Amino acid sequence: MRVQRAVKVLNQLPRWVVWGLAFPLIVLNGWVFLMVFQYFQTLITIFITANLLAFVLNYPVKFLAVRGTKRNQAILLVVLFALLLISFLGLTLGPALIWQFNELIARLPTWIESSSQQIQSFDRWAVGRRLPLNLGGLATQLTERIAEQLQSLTGQILGFVVITLGSVLNIIFILVMTFYLLVQGDSLWDGIFEWFPQPYGSVFRELLQQNFHNYLTGQASLAAIVGLSMTIAFIVLQVPFALLFGLFVGFMALFPFGTGVSITAISLLMALKSFKLGVTVIIVTAIIQQIIENIIAPRLLAGFTGLNPVWILVALLIGVQVAGILGLLLAVPLAGFIKGVTTVCRTELFGQSYPSLKRH
Repeated sequence: MRVQRAVKVLNQLPRWVVWGLAFPLIVLNGWVFLMVFQYFQTLITIFITANLLAFVLNYPVKFLAVRGTKRNQAILLVVLFALLLISFLGLTLGPALIWQFNELIARLPTWIESSSQQIQSFDRWAVGRRLPLNLGGLATQLTERIAEQLQSLTGQILGFVVITLGSVLNIIFILVMTFYLLVQGDSLWDGIFEWFPQPYGSVFRELLQQNFHNYLTGQASLAAIVGLSMTIAFIVLQVPFALLFGLFVGFMALFPFGTGVSITAISLLMALKSFKLGVTVIIVTAIIQQIIENIIAPRLLAGFTGLNPVWILVALLIGVQVAGILGLLLAVPLAGFIKGVTTVCRTELFGQSYPSLKRH
């Protein structure tokens, strides 16, 4: 009765009054969450990483279980195969990536010096033809910014890796927690969502699973395609550190707008070394990106979040500000989940129908 009376009172108030009352509470709860997250950042990172691994590994577990393998046996087989695959990739690709990364950092000052020489040559060409161009100062600032941003991004990635895998104990915690989440994860999430009144608990859990499922199956598949195609293109174009750059583009493709940002950054880096190579890279990669986005991406993604691109960008900025690389990974599916939750709450407050509630 009290809830119904509160809903009636809210329905009688103007919409701006309702949001005016809710906004301070949202900000306060967000601030408290941020403080708690920063204090327990390592533990939360380990827990979220284990949940993401368990969520991904649950797909092959279900695949084997449907075909007659007992779930415990399927979990054991999948975990062992995943460990073998990670070990194989670590022993084969790991040393090559580390070497290319170190070489990139070592060659960056030389490339910056080369870009300065190219710009000075262009300025002399412009002066000889009495063209009012002076790109020296602008180019110096641009190259310095590129170097700073590269170092900042590198620091964030290494910081995330150190927090997550910085010690053997953290790795053991992640592996053990992933295994137990595969075995008992459903009961854990059932207990969490039982705190919500029904049918909202079931609806919220469905929304959370759906957003992460769509994000992983869609965006991750697209990222794999982008990473493979870009690596092949870089090898064909004889771009230095082709493997490192290709995997970087594939990783950035996990996030909306990440592909364009990453190939632009790589093209600028190549332009520091050779302006012609930089232009070639941006043209070829832009063509490949357009082919993937217009032919492959619509079939994989199909507007899985239902979010406006502006809100997706805002979610990414908030995610990276709050939790760095981990925030980028979680920003879009969590934003889709929050949108679904607000839709449920809004429809209940203002008497509109919500399809998922009818199913439950």
